[in-house]
Amino acid sequence: MSEEKIAAAKRSYSVKKADVKAQEPFEKRFAEKASVEVRAQEPSEKWLTYVAFGLLVLMAALMVFQVFQTNVLISEMKGMSVLQSTANKNQTNLSSTNLSVPGVPAADLIDVIPKGVPPIYVEEMSVSFDDISLVNPTKADETIARLADFDVSIELQGAELERYVKIVGQISCEYCCGAESIIFTKDSENYKAGDAACGCAHSYAMRGVAKYLISSHGADFTDDEILSELAKWKTLFFPSQMTNKAKALQLSGIEFNYINLGSNKYRGIEATVSGGDSGMVGGC
Repeated sequence: MSEEKIAAAKRSYSVKKADVKAQEPFEKRFAEKASVEVRAQEPSEKWLTYVAFGLLVLMAALMVFQVFQTNVLISEMKGMSVLQSTANKNQTNLSSTNLSVPGVPAADLIDVIPKGVPPIYVEEMSVSFDDISLVNPTKADETIARLADFDVSIELQGAELERYVKIVGQISCEYCCGAESIIFTKDSENYKAGDAACGCAHSYAMRGVAKYLISSHGADFTDDEILSELAKWKTLFFPSQMTNKAKALQLSGIEFNYINLGSNKYRGIEATVSGGDSGMVGGC
């Protein structure tokens, strides 16, 4: 072979080898580009996975919260139902009742008898409205004596005494004595305003309640609220008479409240209806 042919063959081999080498970078670049695109897609897919998982967690949390709220609502409704039931049991109104009050026909009975515990002062005085009844006279006498102790042990002065006279001067123990009030409301030669005008056990008890509330809870009770509390105890002491009075108030179209029932405001109105005057709880 001539030298020219050998040289031509070498040049042809060099060209082919150069073409192969020229193609290698392109293939590498293509492979690298494809790898980059794949890697670029991976974060996007992971992000979608995280979002989907987060949404599932959020939906689960919302479902748990809804269940919790539903349970709370049910509990509150049950609590309200219990409170309403208790309130209905403790509320005193002018409804017919199956109480047995001596001297008053069953058909004429109106339930005005306070029940349960007095507000605020029950624990301090260790008393309950249920302690005064014809069923247990011994318990009734003990409770009346406990209330009466406050009349003896508490001495009011100044503004508290003036308030006491204003309030207690509006109520009497007319079924035991004929005094206009259970206290004297004006100074006289022998008595001062606020002194006891009736010596029965019931009046001692009512004065004791008034003195205690004014001295210990003066800011918690208005004058009318204190008078109302006294009237409630008076109703317990004289269930027959106060039941008849409640009936008379009802027949006369007078609004029922314990001030109208127990104070001197409508004293004697029960004479307009028939009924017995027995059934006093405790002694005079």
